[in-house]
Amino acid sequence: MKPALSFQEGPKPLSWQEFPHGDYLRCDIERKMGKWLPRMFGYHMLKLGNLSGELNTSESTIKHQVCVAESGPFTGVVADIDELPFYEHSVDACILSHCLEYHSDPHHILREAHRTLIPGGYIVITGFNPFSLCGLAQLLPFSGQKLPWTGRFFTPARVKDWLNLLGFEIVSDERFIYSSLARGNRLSRFAPWRRFTKQYLKPMGSVYMIVARKRVTPLTPIKPKWHARPQFSPVKGAGLRQTSKQHRERDR
Repeated sequence: MKPALSFQEGPKPLSWQEFPHGDYLRCDIERKMGKWLPRMFGYHMLKLGNLSGELNTSESTIKHQVCVAESGPFTGVVADIDELPFYEHSVDACILSHCLEYHSDPHHILREAHRTLIPGGYIVITGFNPFSLCGLAQLLPFSGQKLPWTGRFFTPARVKDWLNLLGFEIVSDERFIYSSLARGNRLSRFAPWRRFTKQYLKPMGSVYMIVARKRVTPLTPIKPKWHARPQFSPVKGAGLRQTSKQHRERDR
């Protein structure tokens, strides 16, 4: 297994239009995410990265939504997503759409999101599944120089393991879009194959979506049961017997 930390970064997508079938990909993610947005309550939502900023999250009851990215038309706060300029426990929900694949330290991004989330806050992560048709296309020649295969695809199991280590509770893990997403590949041509994989090979969806919630473990202080150390005191009976024995020996 390759380490999560890498000092080599490929080109980062700044818009869904840079992906093959980008509009189809964005609309399907919005559709899957739409059933979870009404369940998130609070005051502040963070969208990390330009791709997250373009997602339509109007179904959420959280009205104050800010996109954090280096630059872009939807950027509200210009900053690195692995160094968020927000206080601890100040955000109610966090959206990370295809962020982990294109940054050098994805685990640190999750740590920053965990730091800013309030107890019970939601995090929604989408990414490319390496065990799918899209992941297999990454093995083709010259695919590593084109989006979306310039990034590092992490398995959903590994991402969930990172979330569990940080103290998140996995609420949902879903796979969808059963296609290689290669440019020039007409999605309608492979409709029967997509129906077959969706029914019998569900884990092989090209895109995964993980919904997790920050766990809160209440700390109940346990009062120590202090016991006074008993003072040393000889048994009186034993002392009397010993004294009488000494007197008898003297009389003899």
